Amino acid sequence: MAKQNVSEQFVDILVRAGVKRMYGVVGDSLNPVVDAIRRNAAIDWIQVRHEETAAFAAGAEAQITGSLAACAGSCGPGNLHLINGLYDAHRSMAPVLALASHIPSSEIGLGYFQETHPELLFQECSHYNEMISNPQQMPRLLQTAIQHAIGRGGVSVVTMPGDIASRPAPEKSIEHALVTSRPTVRPGDGEIEKLCRMVDEAKRVTLFCGSGTAGAHAEVMEFAERVKSPVGHALRGKEWIQYDNPYDVGMSGLLGYGSAYEATHECDLLILLGTDFPYNAFLPDDVKIVQVDVRPERLGRRSKLDLAVWGDVRETLRCLTPRVKAKTDRKFLDRMLKKHAEALEGVVKAYTRKVEKHVPIHPEYVASVLDELADDDAVFTVDTGMCNVWAARYLTPNGKRRVIGSFSHGSMANALPQAIGAQFVDRGRQVVSMSGDGGFTMLMGDFLTLVQYNLPVKVVLFNNSSLGMVELEMLVSGLPSYGTTNKNPDFAAVARASGAYGVRVEKPKQLEGALKDAFKHKGPALVDVVTDPNALSIPPKISAEMVSGFALSASKIVLDGGVGRMLQMARSNLRNVPRP
Repeated sequence: MAKQNVSEQFVDILVRAGVKRMYGVVGDSLNPVVDAIRRNAAIDWIQVRHEETAAFAAGAEAQITGSLAACAGSCGPGNLHLINGLYDAHRSMAPVLALASHIPSSEIGLGYFQETHPELLFQECSHYNEMISNPQQMPRLLQTAIQHAIGRGGVSVVTMPGDIASRPAPEKSIEHALVTSRPTVRPGDGEIEKLCRMVDEAKRVTLFCGSGTAGAHAEVMEFAERVKSPVGHALRGKEWIQYDNPYDVGMSGLLGYGSAYEATHECDLLILLGTDFPYNAFLPDDVKIVQVDVRPERLGRRSKLDLAVWGDVRETLRCLTPRVKAKTDRKFLDRMLKKHAEALEGVVKAYTRKVEKHVPIHPEYVASVLDELADDDAVFTVDTGMCNVWAARYLTPNGKRRVIGSFSHGSMANALPQAIGAQFVDRGRQVVSMSGDGGFTMLMGDFLTLVQYNLPVKVVLFNNSSLGMVELEMLVSGLPSYGTTNKNPDFAAVARASGAYGVRVEKPKQLEGALKDAFKHKGPALVDVVTDPNALSIPPKISAEMVSGFALSASKIVLDGGVGRMLQMARSNLRNVPRP
């Protein structure tokens, strides 16, 4: 058997770790690795048009599968383009291995063409970031990087000069068993006992859930029933906890709705489950707070805690629920459920009155119809900005759908690249990119990637010819909108010119048929919907700091708007409240 070079060994180890594809753009120092992929039938090279897309796609794939995904960039500018998508993957706890190819090792530090220092550049967006400067470091360094990405949940970056990639691999290198999944973490008995006492002593308990409740829906519902607790959620917790939830009181935060804010402030004990909810202005400072999280560095960094519990949400609740005393008093829960239903009744009316006739089309109407027509197991990728609002208010989770966005990093242009990664995982699963015209045009070149690989992604473009969220920020700050208007082409025509299906929708009566036709189409499709840029109503008492940068707020209700089928669920939950 011919002796392996470092690139071939690198690729073999990725395959052993479960990597099925590597996203990137070929070039110079990266060529030996790409050629090794070409000759390995177990892994594919996915050619994108921009390395930022490569990182976003890998992050989305990792979030869908829970397994390691990979991306790569050539030396200097090539790998620099990865950084935004890697920040997003890292903050989303998506296990991603990034290869930052480098200039020839003999030229490092001498101002060579395209020279950068990747081991410094990627330090903040990775758990592990090291350079292979000698073939003898393989495969130990790569294996260590893989285990950091999977074990800690996030990004590892391996920098490798092109000349090192072509050298012979060490003959007696040590290859050990790779970690390919994460264990559960059980809190100690002492923490469980303390938490049990706090729950038993509290008359009113509220649960506030984040993405750390993934896989723990049944346990959260069982605990909520036992202690008669309202259950609120952050945006990243919506897909995991809102469905089949008779205790649901909505979402808190900038896009919040319902009575989640009241439930977290009027309780005796607030339990934060698997959430790194960043808006501490929405959290109370006069109730007891317990936080449960699998990552100890997150405990207490948003609010003062009365108890910090290091553990997996599912395992923690499995230990806790049998030990706490069952509560019988539902007064607090029922009052919050009633407030929740009343709150939704109050905001939904403005967005149900003649929306099917309104021109330009209400984006809320688009999101509502999309929610009705999309598959029960669809994957939605959501652009940052106003599309976040529509997804938060109108997409109905059911335990099978997925909603992925740049919810922690807040990057523009994430939806289309993330849809690419999600669709490669399963070509038969419906993937819908909810794109804003600003985000879409930022990385529009990678619409061609859909065409090149015939990926059946459906891009639903909310085209209001503006940077809507930025306009909102300016308006709230008392500034005239400036630099926020986009002069857009007919995106449907652009899609057709690219070889994809494209249709433009300017009237509400055209919308349902256009979406149905796009969903039936076997390949990539774009539905360019011209929407009303003034659709979002603003409460009169909103302040600049509530909106700017999606940062601080001191109000319980921030953005007023419709809520789609969530109102139906709230009404149903209210009907199920036991009568005296």
